[in-house]
Amino acid sequence: MKNVDIERLKGIVGEKNIKYNEADLYIYGSDASVHQAMPSVVLKPTTIEQIQEIMRYANSELIPVIPRGAASGMTGQAVPIEGGIILDMKQMNEILEINLEDIYCRVQPGVVDDDLNKVLKSYGVFYPVAPASSRIATIGGEIANNASGVRSVKYGAVRDSVLGMKVVMANGDLLNLGAKTRVEASGYQLDRLMVGSEGTLGIVVEATLKFVPIPKFRCLGVAKFNTLDEAGNTISAIMSSGAQPSMVELMDNVAITAVNKAQNLGLPDVEAVLLFEADGMVKEAVDYEIDKIKKICEKNNGFGIELSYDAKERTRIFLGRKKLFPSLSKYKEGYACTALADDMAVPYSKMAETARKIHEIADRNNVIMSAYGHCGSGCMHTKILMNPTKKSQWNDARKAISEIYEHVQSVNGTTSAEHGIGLSKAPAFKKEKFDSLNAMRAIKKALDPNNILNPLKMQDAPDDWVTATKLRYTVES
Repeated sequence: MKNVDIERLKGIVGEKNIKYNEADLYIYGSDASVHQAMPSVVLKPTTIEQIQEIMRYANSELIPVIPRGAASGMTGQAVPIEGGIILDMKQMNEILEINLEDIYCRVQPGVVDDDLNKVLKSYGVFYPVAPASSRIATIGGEIANNASGVRSVKYGAVRDSVLGMKVVMANGDLLNLGAKTRVEASGYQLDRLMVGSEGTLGIVVEATLKFVPIPKFRCLGVAKFNTLDEAGNTISAIMSSGAQPSMVELMDNVAITAVNKAQNLGLPDVEAVLLFEADGMVKEAVDYEIDKIKKICEKNNGFGIELSYDAKERTRIFLGRKKLFPSLSKYKEGYACTALADDMAVPYSKMAETARKIHEIADRNNVIMSAYGHCGSGCMHTKILMNPTKKSQWNDARKAISEIYEHVQSVNGTTSAEHGIGLSKAPAFKKEKFDSLNAMRAIKKALDPNNILNPLKMQDAPDDWVTATKLRYTVES
């Protein structure tokens, strides 16, 4: 681990914006993943100029710098494998401009997703990405991971909402990327390259985002299915029908059981449910979409279908999906929900097969897995439920993950739909992208020749995610 000049760094950010005692370093050494490693120091910059000065110092001394938002990432993106500087960006949280005429806003990277939307709501518009962690997730973190959410089927991921950005590079240079227009055809699209780069190419210090009008009407529906195959086939049928849903979400029986145990919601004991939504400015258009989706559900043996335009009723219907992730650890006593193989995407036609395969692989490897997620976007979430104190369970999990990603790649799927690569998914990512890894490394070398920006992540991450860092669990031998 590189030594850092604490006094020099204090001179840049000030006494109150630096942390270096062991307790603080321990807290900043992990995110929402299973990984943990200690940084050398934590800095909380408040200006672009401070970040530039930090980067010039770090680059000259070859000290790793890991930008960090809310640390809600699930694959170890913000874990400092080689120590170095954690750059906590949360204090840069100003909404700089809301331009209704040109339909964009400018924000600093520490702005929280829900906070932005609270402000935008008064103007009748919203930023539509909305990941499940939107109450804590920062815009900078969402850009770093190309986040998406429940409405990505209609509104896309972060990459579809970013118009431009300001980025501090490894050497401290400040670049203005992209534009404030909806189209831009000049040169390399470096702003789009930054989206999803997980802090390995530059530090986003300002973002220009487009927003959309808040729909006047939203209708949410839920359909029950006796088999997971029927639910999976329904997803494919909806998306190939020409329907335009704003949400299509799957929950399997593991998810239903966990939510009922944790939240006492009394959801039906069926093999799967689909939640679907349509939104728009004209009620008749929303009615048309909802009716079309409802008929497709019925054709595929969906039953007990509920529909509602009422905001409170929609909240009630959606609560089980909203609370799903934290509820999964309640599924079985002594088991914890771990984010390992958790957000692959597969073609719509492979949804049913993949959902079924997840359970087959889990049974074979002595773990529990759930099939759920933003399936309207092709995203199939799963989590591995296991006893994390037992070494044998980590071995079981490792086998299950390998089999999951072998299947995903065999059906032309992709390793990550929205949670990024970091450490946990790097082995599968490198297998999927084997023919472009050298190109990625060449880009990294060109923009960060000293390899100080979030090193050993994505294409350069260790092949063994279990031993890449300490695990955030006490594991028996």
